[in-house]
Amino acid sequence: MNIENTLFGVYPYVALTTFLLGSLIRFDREQYTWKADSSQLFEKEQLRKGSILFHIGILALFFGHFAGLVTPHTVFLGLGISDMAHQIIAISLGAVFGLLCMMGGVILWRRRMFNPRVRANSRFMDIFILDWILVTLAVGLITIVFSIMHVIDGDASTMVALADWVQSILTLNPDYHLLDNVGFIYKLHLFLGMSVFFLFPFSRLVHVWSAPLGYMFRPYQLVRTKFVKSR
Repeated sequence: MNIENTLFGVYPYVALTTFLLGSLIRFDREQYTWKADSSQLFEKEQLRKGSILFHIGILALFFGHFAGLVTPHTVFLGLGISDMAHQIIAISLGAVFGLLCMMGGVILWRRRMFNPRVRANSRFMDIFILDWILVTLAVGLITIVFSIMHVIDGDASTMVALADWVQSILTLNPDYHLLDNVGFIYKLHLFLGMSVFFLFPFSRLVHVWSAPLGYMFRPYQLVRTKFVKSR
């Protein structure tokens, strides 16, 4: 088994299994750690600015990657979106939300590293996972430069190969050879991104599972005053 097969044929399943099973085990055995460990009491302004930018960026990137890579190639063509148009859309949205996420992440990183109170109450994994995400994000932004060069050359083969590889993983028919002609920078981004899922259950990221989505659809609350007007 060569290194390419290990990284892009086996490791994706290791990362996904750890992501799902690890999250389940942690929820079952360590529910008191199932939280984001908010440091808002120590500092609010930078936390608010950084969190808004970071969360908008990372959520858009996640769903954008999911839609762009998981959706079959024929679906885009059926919608009248050519490979080149698909790549231009991915570059544009990736640049915008990638930069937003990076700005927010840097604010949060600087706050965690240089605010004495926040740093004193940070665990090793709090710092490590933020560092890892920022490195993953930085490499992803670098890939945009290469993708722009591909657009100039009229070549969308890398984007198609990446999507085909992701779909081969999800259909349990892994084919690492699909990445044979994909540049190193893309492969590095893939490895770093998969590792985020591997590290997920051991970090504060588990709070994502408890996102209060139901809050947006809650029924109206009737608020009644306890004071009675005198006649």
